[in-house]
Amino acid sequence: MTTQIPAATISRGLSAPSSATTRSLLTCAVVASPLWAVVSLTQAVVREGFDITRHPLSALNNGGLGWLQITNFLLAGTLLAIGATGLRRVLHGAPGGTWAPRLVRIGGIGMIAAGAFVMDPIDGFPVGAPSAQAATLTWHSYAHFAAGTVTFASLIAACYVLGRHFSRAGNRRYAIASRVAGTALLIGNGWAMGGGRAGTLTLAVGAITAMLWTSVVAYRFRRGL
Repeated sequence: MTTQIPAATISRGLSAPSSATTRSLLTCAVVASPLWAVVSLTQAVVREGFDITRHPLSALNNGGLGWLQITNFLLAGTLLAIGATGLRRVLHGAPGGTWAPRLVRIGGIGMIAAGAFVMDPIDGFPVGAPSAQAATLTWHSYAHFAAGTVTFASLIAACYVLGRHFSRAGNRRYAIASRVAGTALLIGNGWAMGGGRAGTLTLAVGAITAMLWTSVVAYRFRRGL
C-alpha cells in the first residue's frame, strides 16, 4: 500500500510505501552513520596515542581494541546497505530514485570491506608501532584503502544525486545541504590525499558530514511515511 508524503516533508508529492518494513529499513539508514561517528570519535578521544590530526579513524582498527572499530565498520556498513533498500522504496519513480539508493548501498558495502581488511599501523599508532611509514604496505592495507576509495566516491556521488532529487522536488534547502555534504567529503578527502596539513582531520569531518546527511535524509523520509 502506498501513501502520499505530506507537503511538510522534504519531497513534496513523493509517493512511498507506508509499511512497517519500509520504516524499519529506513531506521537502519538513520542509525548507521551516527553509530559509526560516535563510536569512532569516542575512541579517538580515549585511545592512547591516537591523534586525529595525524591518524585516520581507520587506524583505530589496529591494536588491542581494534576489534571495536572493526565491529563498528561492519555493523554500520551493514545497516547502511540494508537502509538503502528503504531509500529505494521511498524514492521509487522519483528523480535520483535509482542511483541514490545504489550509491548508498555501495558505500555500506565499502564500509564492510574496510572493516574486514585492516590497514597497517601508522605514524606510531597503536602505541609501539614505528613512527615511520613502512616501505611496503601489506595486501590487506591496500584492500582497506581500495574499500575506502569506493566508500568515499559512492557517498560523494550519492549526496550529489540527492541534491538533484531535492532540486527537482522544489526543496532548495535540502538540495543545497546535499551538495554541501558531498563537497565536504570531496574536499576533505582531496586535502588528505594531497598531503595537506591535518588531512586526516579534514577527511574525518568530510566523511562524517556526508554520512550523517544520509541519516538525516532517511529520517525525514521515514517521518513522512
